[in-house]
Amino acid sequence: MKTKFVMRSVCVVACVATYVAMGFLAATSVQAQTPSSAVAKKRIDKAADLPRFSYPAKGNLETWVRDEAVFAPFAAKLRADLESVLRQYDIADKSMQRQMLSTLLQLDILEGKDLPALARIEAIRALEEKPADQLMSGMQTRAMIQSRLSFGSTPGNFDTPAYRAEVGRRIALSLKDMPYLTVANEVKSAKARAELVGETLVLGNVRNVLQPIVDKSGALSSELAPDVVSARYALLMRLPLKQTLIDTFGTYLTANKVDKADIWAARGVTLPEATPGKTYTPVTVAVWDSGVDSAIFKNQVLRDSRGKALLSAFDKYGAPSDTELQVLPPALLAKLPQMIARTKGFSDLQSNVESPEATDVKQFLSSLKPDEFKPAIEEINLAGNYEHGTHVAGIAMEGNPHARLLIARMEYGHTLTPDPCPSRAQSAADAKALSAQIAFLKQNKARVVNMSWGGSVKAIESELEKCETKQTPEQRKAVARELFQVMRDTLKRGFASAPDVLWITAAGNSNQDASFAEDAPADLVLPNLLTVGAVDRAGNEADFTSYGPTVKVHANGYQVESYLPGGQRVALSGTSMAAPQVANLAGKLLAVNPKLTPSQVIQIIVSTADKSADGRRTLLNPASAMAKAIR
Repeated sequence: MKTKFVMRSVCVVACVATYVAMGFLAATSVQAQTPSSAVAKKRIDKAADLPRFSYPAKGNLETWVRDEAVFAPFAAKLRADLESVLRQYDIADKSMQRQMLSTLLQLDILEGKDLPALARIEAIRALEEKPADQLMSGMQTRAMIQSRLSFGSTPGNFDTPAYRAEVGRRIALSLKDMPYLTVANEVKSAKARAELVGETLVLGNVRNVLQPIVDKSGALSSELAPDVVSARYALLMRLPLKQTLIDTFGTYLTANKVDKADIWAARGVTLPEATPGKTYTPVTVAVWDSGVDSAIFKNQVLRDSRGKALLSAFDKYGAPSDTELQVLPPALLAKLPQMIARTKGFSDLQSNVESPEATDVKQFLSSLKPDEFKPAIEEINLAGNYEHGTHVAGIAMEGNPHARLLIARMEYGHTLTPDPCPSRAQSAADAKALSAQIAFLKQNKARVVNMSWGGSVKAIESELEKCETKQTPEQRKAVARELFQVMRDTLKRGFASAPDVLWITAAGNSNQDASFAEDAPADLVLPNLLTVGAVDRAGNEADFTSYGPTVKVHANGYQVESYLPGGQRVALSGTSMAAPQVANLAGKLLAVNPKLTPSQVIQIIVSTADKSADGRRTLLNPASAMAKAIR
């Protein structure tokens, strides 16, 4: 049903192409301070309000990536536009500043402006907010620049054994002084990205997403143009360091095999089937997601008079469906065991676990041929969609025999070119489907609804560019705003029309302010809606989690084990995995005290959570919440 909605799970899986296309931004995440100006800057409080630019393009876009003479004029124009925006506008969200300034940093390095780049990296440390980011910000980039300088900063020295060894030495030296438990997750992710990268992944987005746009429109927007810079940067600067990064991060992880403390086990609550003298009330917990394999949950599934799972399902075109899981093409259905094995392989990579599945995934993605990129990434995306809802449901139902599962299924897009493309007709169909599913949830008396998905204005605008080539950037901006508002208003009206339902949503995985991004439903403010951010098993803030004024509580969203369709258990990460932890607790609170209203449940959950010393995290405490609920 929704190309405009995306899952809130993080993967080294479907996200891997983005990791590479963006030039390993997670590893080079940097910001820079711009000079102060006597002229007051214009305030930007929403991502969709940023200025738009267009860059004429024709011919083979891969030439832009490979040929400096072709790349340089485009890079100069992009640089001028980015610098003008940073000079003229006060951008409220630091993540958006990071995106823009990371592109400028990449341009600096590609142009050999090493000393200015070093100054930029050092200037931004104070702007990072998450502890691990503050430590690792610019670490790899700094090592590359310093190594280049030590060899005289001549192009021939950038791909030699001596240069690579020096980069590895400098990264290892930086890591040596960092607290392992703070940076462990980020180092594991950096190693996994290095293990997966290959030339096909570096160039895949350019060849399969950007090139079709250029062929039809003859231009790229400022939204997508930075991908060209990132691809050139990854090809020239990162890919030659593949083995160096694997070895350096691997050595560090091997030398620091220390498990993080698990704060959740002591906080957890499991309800018994029955207790003498104690009555538990059945609670309907709905999972509004990509579908659920109901066979896993057996007698906890709400069923109709025929014994079938109660279900409201719509496909990605907004048309009604009668299947509880997305229908896979026959060719992909035959590969389902392989898909599930690769999901485990990606999970193992994220945890730095060597396994046959992890080895298969590394070999598969790092050795892709150019014509294999598109089908491979789309297959991975579709597999992730297929598995997502079942994994979320397993978390929401864990340890609560009194929860009764209600299934609402939507479909997320999985193709590189959006299908369907955003349009007014499609928006109307989507709004109708959303309203129908909300009515279904109300009719079947859902008390708690988990929504590990969301969508934004900018996401729709990006899809319009990939689909429609006749619109100017400003026209796309206006249409995206219109279509987004239909979706957002439908959700807000629907949630408000069900005051007895507690709606729980994931904050998002873009490491930015959900309100600035206008990422619905995470940015909505309602008395019966709770938005959830992600931390890891030790309570450390996840590097991917979004944040902002609507994010009221944090739960474990890092490598959380749950079911895939068919019953296998695999660990996945994302705010998708954090939100159902809160839905799980809400279901348990209502099982012991069914008279609680949604606002009361929210008050109990938030007031009993533990505020971190830095004030950024409000850590879920199920045991404390349960004690307060039964007083």
